[in-house]
Amino acid sequence: MTFSKVLTGGSLVALASRCFAVPMVSEATTTFTSVPTVTPSQVPNTNVTSHGPYTGTPTTTGALSTVVLAPSIAPLPAESFKYDYPADGKLHAPEPAPYTPAGGLGTNGTLPVYRPISDFDYESLALALYQEWIELDLFHWGLAKFSVEDFEEAGLTAEDRYLLEFMADQEVGHATLITNILGAEAPVQCTYNYPVSNVREYIDFCQKLTRFGESGVYGFLNHLDSRESGQLLLQSISTEARQQMIFRQFEGLFPMPVWFEVGIPQSWAWTLLAPYISSCPADQTRLIWQNMPSLNILNQPNPARIDGSDVWNETTGGYTNTLSTADVKPDEDCLNSNVTGENCSPAITHNRTHPLSYPGRQVFLSWDEPGQAVGPNNSYITNTTACAPVYAAWVSQLNVTYTPLHNISGNSAFTYQPNMSTYQGDPAVNGTIFLVLTDEEVPVTPFNLTMMNPHVVALGMYQSG
Repeated sequence: MTFSKVLTGGSLVALASRCFAVPMVSEATTTFTSVPTVTPSQVPNTNVTSHGPYTGTPTTTGALSTVVLAPSIAPLPAESFKYDYPADGKLHAPEPAPYTPAGGLGTNGTLPVYRPISDFDYESLALALYQEWIELDLFHWGLAKFSVEDFEEAGLTAEDRYLLEFMADQEVGHATLITNILGAEAPVQCTYNYPVSNVREYIDFCQKLTRFGESGVYGFLNHLDSRESGQLLLQSISTEARQQMIFRQFEGLFPMPVWFEVGIPQSWAWTLLAPYISSCPADQTRLIWQNMPSLNILNQPNPARIDGSDVWNETTGGYTNTLSTADVKPDEDCLNSNVTGENCSPAITHNRTHPLSYPGRQVFLSWDEPGQAVGPNNSYITNTTACAPVYAAWVSQLNVTYTPLHNISGNSAFTYQPNMSTYQGDPAVNGTIFLVLTDEEVPVTPFNLTMMNPHVVALGMYQSG
């Protein structure tokens, strides 16, 4: 009340007239206290759940579904009105308020409502919640599974381990946020199974898991009907982007070797995530998304090596093609090298003398047949509607580039890493990208990658840089 009186009538003038007085120098106080604000309760969670493959009987089989209206979404021409705006730097409609241009979504003053308003919203947000739950568990699990000595052998200090713990705590907030948006039937924490046996494999798996988690949200974020929920999810996924970069730094990789981060469809993210979920409660909310067969990269680049491109069958298996250190000899291990350009100890950044991959590299592939039981309680079945594979699609940054498959024999083939740039000076194939086998060269852009889904034969991750 005092503030209001000071800023009314003559008092305001009086206040202004005193502004030329000699200023009093004072020191900041550290004794100010206030009543803490009330924050929403955290969702129930366990730091580390049970782990291992699921061995029971599926309680149900297949993705969530209802009446299906068509086998796929038909491609349509662009909406003509989107070409109408002149985009000449001038204003073309009255301002709704001062300093406010006409247009925008959710800008008319209505009270925001943070909840799903369509099946698309709910299923997308539920997928994001499954991702937050596994990250919460994975980060805690690594700290519990591996000793201090194990982490220090990988070059990770007590401060690094605290950062990992803090990232796990961030996931509690993310899971709470999405649970509050979804309501009572939101998916809960499950149990998990990770394809790692030491810290370096663990860090590589974390780096890849956060990659497809981040990209999975980018893929649907701007398609949400609930713009309000999308805003909150954006502020969550921006944190995960930082986590992914940190895991690259923990792994001794260049932290951000791209100009743009790629987005992927929900079914790709679910395909990559589901195999690492062992079991969920029998009444767990299920998902609609497709589970696609796995693409195995037989000469997947190995960041644990000095020459990470000179490899054969050095992964722990599965969709992420996580690195294996089992066959890396001490004199071939980049962690043991003191040579600049070879050493890969955790750092803010490293440049490699021997790149993990390069344009023209021959990449050998094999892929699984559909019909395999995966995911929580082995209750989802891998499926594809595509014909035999003909192309490899390299999905990175803003690009999808197709290269032909060669020497196709059964479920194996090879292709060549393409040489293309997003813009001049930005090689498009870099970082951790998505490699997809297709039966056609489907023309797509970042906003409509889901048009590829009916043509996907198998899906995996490629460690290009």
